[in-house]
Amino acid sequence: MGKRLVAYFSASGTTKKVAEMIVDHVRADLFEITPKIPYTKADLDWMDKKSRSSVEMNDKKFRPEVMDTDIDINAYDEIILGFPIWWYVAPTIVNTFLEKYNFSGKKIILFATSGGSGFGNTARELQTSAPDSVITEGKIFHNVVKQQIAEWAGTL
Repeated sequence: MGKRLVAYFSASGTTKKVAEMIVDHVRADLFEITPKIPYTKADLDWMDKKSRSSVEMNDKKFRPEVMDTDIDINAYDEIILGFPIWWYVAPTIVNTFLEKYNFSGKKIILFATSGGSGFGNTARELQTSAPDSVITEGKIFHNVVKQQIAEWAGTL
């Protein structure tokens, strides 16, 4: 078993909590996908068609900038990748992260937080950003429940 990385994007802190709990149960390093311009509460108002998140998600080619980091993706064989579900898919900042590094030959296991929706086309849409990786749907957490997260982490 090679090295694992838990990488996540969290706009409101919910996905961050889940990522930290996963790291408590699997041997992995933790990495936050940090937007260059942080999201405000107004940016995340999905009811406002002019909000930043709405504008980004309406343009599948949009790639929000991420903070520069010197993470060595080559050091990892498996990436456990987490994010909130926005409009039934991953936020486009997750595509930015996948396109920034070379994930060829890597196994990417997805986890997400959501108020109720499922993965939808998420894996397929992310695959285009990391074409030579193997992306699999892991688990969607509708509530942050320690036991549920621990049980899922135990299957990894």
